[in-house]
Amino acid sequence: MGKAENERMIKYLLDSNYVDKKVAEAMRKIPREEFVPQMYREYAYSDAPLPIGAGQTISAPGIVGTMTKELMADKGMNLLEIGSGSGYQAAILAEIVGERGRIYTVERIPELIELARKNIERLGYRNVEFIYGDGTLGHLDKAPYDRIIVTAGAPEVPKPLIEQLKSGGRMLIPIGPIFHQNLVLIEKNEKGNIKETNLLPVMFVPLLGKYGYKEGQV
Repeated sequence: MGKAENERMIKYLLDSNYVDKKVAEAMRKIPREEFVPQMYREYAYSDAPLPIGAGQTISAPGIVGTMTKELMADKGMNLLEIGSGSGYQAAILAEIVGERGRIYTVERIPELIELARKNIERLGYRNVEFIYGDGTLGHLDKAPYDRIIVTAGAPEVPKPLIEQLKSGGRMLIPIGPIFHQNLVLIEKNEKGNIKETNLLPVMFVPLLGKYGYKEGQV
C-alpha cells in the first residue's frame, strides 16, 4: 500500500482520460488510503466508492478525477465544496489552488467535518476551511466563488449556489432522482447567463437541505 499503488491508479485514470496531467499531478501527492477507514484500506486504490461512516462514501477515483478535471480549477482560486466527506476531494483541490487559493467546504454531519479536518491537517494543508451547515445554502460570507463542486445529488440546482458562483465561473453538481443522477456542468458567463451541460450518469448520496432533498424523502 502506498506510492506504487497510487501511481498505478493514476496511470489508469490517465489512460482512461478521467484526468489530465494537472489533476494527475495533484492526485499523485494525495494518498487516498489516508481518507478511507482502516478496514477498507486494501481497496483504497481501486476505482470504486468506499464507505466512510455516517451513511456516506468517498467517491470512486474516476469520478473524483473527472469532476476535478471538468472543474478546471487553477492557482489562487476561491472554491466552494458542498459535502466534505473524508476530505479527499478538498485535499486535491487544495493542492491545485495552492497557498494563495482557498477551499471552503460545507458539511452537515459534524463527525465528518472532524474526520475531514484531521485528514487535511495531517497532510499539511492550511488553505481549507470547514463550515458546518446546510450545503444547499452555500456559504455567502466568502462568495462569490470561482468554482463550486457539489458531491451529493440534488433534485435541481440550488438557487443560492447559482447566485454565489462568480461570473465566468464553473460548477459541477449531480442532478436527478435519488441515487440516479446526471453530472451537470454549470457555466455562468460574464452577463450572468447560465449554460447547463450533462456530462455523464452518476450515483451520489442525496443532498439534504432547504434546496435539496428532505429527510423524509431519503
